[in-house]
Amino acid sequence: MGVEVSSAAFTREQRINFRDKVLLDLDVFERMLQESRFDFTRTQMGLEIELSLVDDETLSPALINQEVLKDITEGDFQSEVGRYNIELNVPPRPMAGDQAVRLDRWLNGSLRNAGDAARSHGARTVAVGILPTLHRETFDGDWLSLGVRYTALNDSVLRERGDGLELEIEGPTGERVSDYFETIGPLSGCTSVQLHQQVTPQDFPLYWNAASAITGVQIAMGANSPYLFGKRLWAETRIPLFSQMTDTRSVELKHQGVRPRAYFGRSWITSIFDLFEENVECFPALLPEVSDEDPMEVHKNGGTPELPELRLHNGTVWRWNRPIYDAVKGVPHLRVENRVLPAGPTVVDMVANACFYYGLLEALTTSGRPIWTKMPFEHAEENFDQAAQLGIEAQLSWPGVGKLPATQLVQDHLLELAEEGLASLGLRREVRNYYLEVIEGRCKTATNGASWQVEVTEAYEAAGHDRNSALREMFRHYVDHSEMNQPVHTWPIPEAEAPKS
Repeated sequence: MGVEVSSAAFTREQRINFRDKVLLDLDVFERMLQESRFDFTRTQMGLEIELSLVDDETLSPALINQEVLKDITEGDFQSEVGRYNIELNVPPRPMAGDQAVRLDRWLNGSLRNAGDAARSHGARTVAVGILPTLHRETFDGDWLSLGVRYTALNDSVLRERGDGLELEIEGPTGERVSDYFETIGPLSGCTSVQLHQQVTPQDFPLYWNAASAITGVQIAMGANSPYLFGKRLWAETRIPLFSQMTDTRSVELKHQGVRPRAYFGRSWITSIFDLFEENVECFPALLPEVSDEDPMEVHKNGGTPELPELRLHNGTVWRWNRPIYDAVKGVPHLRVENRVLPAGPTVVDMVANACFYYGLLEALTTSGRPIWTKMPFEHAEENFDQAAQLGIEAQLSWPGVGKLPATQLVQDHLLELAEEGLASLGLRREVRNYYLEVIEGRCKTATNGASWQVEVTEAYEAAGHDRNSALREMFRHYVDHSEMNQPVHTWPIPEAEAPKS
C-alpha cells in the first residue's frame, strides 16, 4: 500500500519544503552509508502478494475490500488501490531448511482465511496478474479504495501529467487496446508478487545488478496477464499497463528522453546511492508531505533517522527492481524489492517463482565473474521487453550461450545455477528440488499462467463462445484450479462445450 498521507492536496510551499527536505534526507543517507551499521545478521527474504476480489457468480470485480478486510482474522492484509484489491504482507524469513514448505503452508492458510471472509460477502479471492473479467466500465463508478493516499496519488499523477492518461498496447495477434482515462483506474488491475532481499550497503549493487539481469527470465517463466478489457495483449500485459498508468510525462517530455516513473534502469550501478540520487534529481514529487524529523540532528545524536520524505518519494518511483531503505526498532536496513512477477496462478507456483529467483540471485552474486561484467545492460532490458511481450515463448540473450528460447535457457543452464544458489542458502535438497521441478515442468510443457489462459480461452472460442463468454468460462476454471494449489503446468485443458442457447 505504501505510506499513508494526511492530505490529498498540497500547496506550493509544501512542495518547496518537501524538495528541500528530500535533499537533506539524501545527504544524511549518504553519511549513513559511510558511517552507520546496517542490520544484517543473515539473509532474509520477504514478499508481498496483491490479490483481487471477484463476484462469486459473475467473476467480475467485487468492490468490497473494506468489508472483506474487516472479516479476515489471520495474516497481515491491507487495502490496495482499487476497491477490489487487497494485499498480503509476509513476514521476512531465511530461505533455509524447509522454509519454502513452511511459506507454502502459511500462504495457503492466510489465503484460505481471506477466501472465507470473501465468501461471506458473495465473493472470492484470486491471484492473477490482471483479471480477465476486468472491463473499462469498472472505472466509471466508485472504484478507488478508501484512504487519502490513493486519492492524493490519483490527483498528483494527473496534475503532473497535465492531462489524462493514454493507454496503447498491441498484442502478438494484432489485438489492441487504445483508450484514454481521466483517472489511474486501470492501474488497480495490476496485481503482483513483490520479492524482498535484505542486503548490506556494500552488497546492494551486486544484488540489484543480478536482479536486473534475471528479470526477463523471471517474466518468461511466470507471465500470467495475457488479457485486458477483453483483448489478448502481451503475455505480461501488467508491465505496459502499469508503466503507462503511472507515466506522468507529456508527449514532449517522452521525445526529450525523460525517464518514466515505472523504470527498468539505464545502466548497472556501483552503489545504492546512485538510485536514490537519480530518484531525487529526475522525478518530481507526487506526495510532498513534510514530517517534523530533523534527520541531521537525529544522526548526529547517534540515532537512526527515519528519512520519511526520501522513503515517501522513493515509493512513487516504481522501478522494476527498487531500492528500499527502512528502519525497524531503531536499526536501519536495506532491501532490493523485485516487482516484476504477477500474482498467481497458485501458491505453489508463487513459492516456486520465489525459490527460482532467490536461488539465481544467490548463485550470481557469490560465485564466478559477475554476470553484469559479461552482459550489456541493453541485453537485460531487451530480455525484459521480450519476455513481457511473449512470455514463455520469448527468446532471451545470455552470456556465453547467445540467444535461446527461454525454456531451453532455463532448463539447460539456469535451473542448475538456481539449485546451487538455494543449496548455498541452506534450503534442504528435497525442498529445493520440489519447487525447481515446478519451473522445469513449465519448460517441458511450455506452459505458464499466460499460455494456459490463452489456450483455454481459444478452446472456448472455437466451441462457439464470444470472447467475453470464453474469458468467463476460462476464468471459472482458473479460480477453481488456483484454490486446489496444483502447479499451473499440470492443469488440464478443459473440454469446451458450446454456449447454451
